[in-house]
Amino acid sequence: MRYLLLIASEPPATPPSDADWAAMLEQYNEFGAWAGEKGWVLGGEALEDVSTATTVSIRDGQRIVTDGPFAETKEHLGGYYVIDVPSLDDAIETAFRIPGASIGRIEIRPIKEFG
Repeated sequence: MRYLLLIASEPPATPPSDADWAAMLEQYNEFGAWAGEKGWVLGGEALEDVSTATTVSIRDGQRIVTDGPFAETKEHLGGYYVIDVPSLDDAIETAFRIPGASIGRIEIRPIKEFG
């Protein structure tokens, strides 16, 4: 079953130090190696800061473009993985292993299969 794992956290009050950034990247590399060995990751990316977001909608036939994210929230979407695993339990195990789980939340969403 395919799942989308959304990585969300509150932005830190101050940017991480170079050492903290390097340590976090190493944790993500370790996660990537583990998930790669399993063959479960179909894709994933880190996202630019929420300040770069653009939201579009159509209301009463009018196209609306606004700066910023759709939802007003303290937590920001920082990245995602698309995985294909045998069960929800495997998706949960994978989410727990994402380093962002230790500072934020990982939302697990089943991908709807059409056809």
